[in-house]
Amino acid sequence: MFLHSNMKIQTIALSLSILLILSCSSPSRRSVPVVGFLDLLQDETLEQAKKGFFVALKDSGFDPLEKSLDVIYRNAQNDQPTLLQACDYLISQKVDLIATNPTLSTITAIQKTSQIPVFMMVSPRPDIAGLTDKEGHAPMNLFGTYETLDYIDTAVMLVKTVIPSVKKIGTIYNQAEPQSVDALKRIEKICADLGIELLKQPVNNSNETQLVVASLLQNKVDAFFALPDNTVFSSMEVIVKSCDEAHVPVFTSEEGLVKRGAVAAFGADMFQWGYQSGAQAASALKKKSYLGMNPELVKVRRKVYNAEKAMKFALQFDSTFTAVK
Repeated sequence: MFLHSNMKIQTIALSLSILLILSCSSPSRRSVPVVGFLDLLQDETLEQAKKGFFVALKDSGFDPLEKSLDVIYRNAQNDQPTLLQACDYLISQKVDLIATNPTLSTITAIQKTSQIPVFMMVSPRPDIAGLTDKEGHAPMNLFGTYETLDYIDTAVMLVKTVIPSVKKIGTIYNQAEPQSVDALKRIEKICADLGIELLKQPVNNSNETQLVVASLLQNKVDAFFALPDNTVFSSMEVIVKSCDEAHVPVFTSEEGLVKRGAVAAFGADMFQWGYQSGAQAASALKKKSYLGMNPELVKVRRKVYNAEKAMKFALQFDSTFTAVK
């Protein structure tokens, strides 16, 4: 009986020791903040936002190289099951906040946690993303920076300004992405107001892009408009190649896509978009509080053009445009 009790005491002591060791290395005992970054896919446009986010953190004194911040980065490579697993992993690590880039990452994180603060970027306003409740309130743990669809109007009017004779614009959209469908509705309205015929085709994934774009180009469109959706982001080079061969300029609302071959855009500066979200996240980490914080409208938009493509299509841009490389 005594031996049995002694063994029991030893077992309990060993268990407590193990728990003590685990607690010392657990996320709750970390000495610096831990940021989880949830990226949907590898993309040059999204990369600019991610870069801006971390530059903002560094500017506020949170730098992994200086050991004042830990970062857990996950990229889903445009795969939904992988995105879900990546989000679950970040949550399991009890990160202090999750940065999400772009919309689908934001939606996934909000669906997965109501406790960990989520800082979005390259995402639409919460109600457009379907993230508000019946009263129109955004989730209490949602922060960061969003865009509305207002800039779509200016981006489409840009086509009319640069190519006054435009009669037909072609575009593709992903029916499974809310922001893509909403952007399509917006472009349909502005095209109708401007007397421009919009030819549209749905795509389900980037593997279909080449054939669908080729089909649109057979209709002799005057320009192609690249909508802000993940299918376009992941297959922009295919779109540009097909349009270049058909001598059809590509316009867009995303500055990063101009760097990848579109001729011009009006929209958010991707780096600044990420920077704005990062600055808000840094402020929260410094104060160790999220009181008074709300999702913010993106502040920096501009008109940009690709000088090489402008020359190719003999298009002129005035001094209100900035050339990007």
